Amino acid sequence: QVQLVESGGGLVQAGGSLRLSCAASGRTFSSYDMVWFRQVPGKEREFVAAITSSGTYYADSVKGRFTISRDNAANTVYLQMNSLKPEDTAVYRCAGTGGLIRGGIYYPRADDNTYWGQGTQVTVSS
Repeated sequence: QVQLVESGGGLVQAGGSLRLSCAASGRTFSSYDMVWFRQVPGKEREFVAAITSSGTYYADSVKGRFTISRDNAANTVYLQMNSLKPEDTAVYRCAGTGGLIRGGIYYPRADDNTYWGQGTQVTVSS
C-alpha cells in the first residue's frame, strides 16, 4: 500500500518557523516530482513548492521563505518554512506526481496518477 504521511504542522506565531516532513512508503518516489500544496477551506488548492530532477520551484508567495528538499534514501521530502505569516495558515499536503516546466514555472499535473498525503494543519497566529 502506497502512503504519504505528513507531519510537523502546528501552531506558530508570525515570524516563526516550522519544518514539515512527508514520509513515503510502499514504493520509491525518487523518480517522482514531489510537491507541496496547501488549501484553506472554501478556497482552491494552491501550489507551494516542488522538487524535481530539474531543480526546485516555488510559488511567488513563499519564495525566499520556504525551502523544499528531499532525502531519497529516507524516501522523505521536507518543507522548511521560515518567516511565517498568518496568510500561510492552511492544510499542507504533499504529493508524488509529475509536472511541466515552462518558462521557469512548474505546473504540477495533480491527476489520477498522483499520490496524496492526508495533510497537516499549519496555523500562524498574528
